[in-house]
Amino acid sequence: MDRPDMITSRGTVRLERSAKRVRVQFGGQMIADTTRPMLVWEKPYYPTYYIPLDDIDATLLSPSGETRHSPSRGVATLFTVKVPGREAAEAAARYEDSPITELRDLVRFDWEAMDAWYEEDEPVYVHPRDPHTRVDILASSRHVRVEVAGVTVADSPRPRLLFETGLPTRYYLPRTDVRMDLLEHSQTVTRYPYKGQTEHFAALIDGQLKDVAGSYPTPLPESQKIAGLIAFYDERVDTFVDGARQDRPKTPFS
Repeated sequence: MDRPDMITSRGTVRLERSAKRVRVQFGGQMIADTTRPMLVWEKPYYPTYYIPLDDIDATLLSPSGETRHSPSRGVATLFTVKVPGREAAEAAARYEDSPITELRDLVRFDWEAMDAWYEEDEPVYVHPRDPHTRVDILASSRHVRVEVAGVTVADSPRPRLLFETGLPTRYYLPRTDVRMDLLEHSQTVTRYPYKGQTEHFAALIDGQLKDVAGSYPTPLPESQKIAGLIAFYDERVDTFVDGARQDRPKTPFS
């Protein structure tokens, strides 16, 4: 029997009702507040939120006169979000005549154009958390060694292994087991919905500094076990686990 919160996939788009309260903040105002958000997988990698029109302050939406076409969702009418002193041009979309009937009375806000998103009372970053993605962080006694351009930069018998659905295993190592003198702090900063904001470290490869590792100084609560540890991008370095060299995975970090 299907779960009541599930909606059948339609073409390349999958929809699922979420039980979370979701709020959207822009210009100091909560412009949307709903306990009936829809998770929509426009792409297979992660979902975005669509919010019922009745749970949005519609007075803050002004038609821009422009539309956007999606092969799967149909034609969207675009709206500019306006609050006193601020506006976000074409940051909201409604697929009023969508072939996916469940989308017709929902509004999609551009994630980055908004100031903040909340699931219940906690901020969420980058995109909604996928209810089908799990993150497990486990202490391990595997022996992990990392080489950059043939030079050993890390050697640890006490890694923490991070398993995240759909991604390669990441090996987080204590800084005391990493040759930090061979790494240079990078200006790159990224954010992830399950772990938080990361800082990056670069190493000299083929005469150029390239980001090869990352760390979460203050990770989100569910990822506290990796606070301050260093993980190398196995796509860019040579990683050995219990003496066996690991294949370099193919991911967006390759």
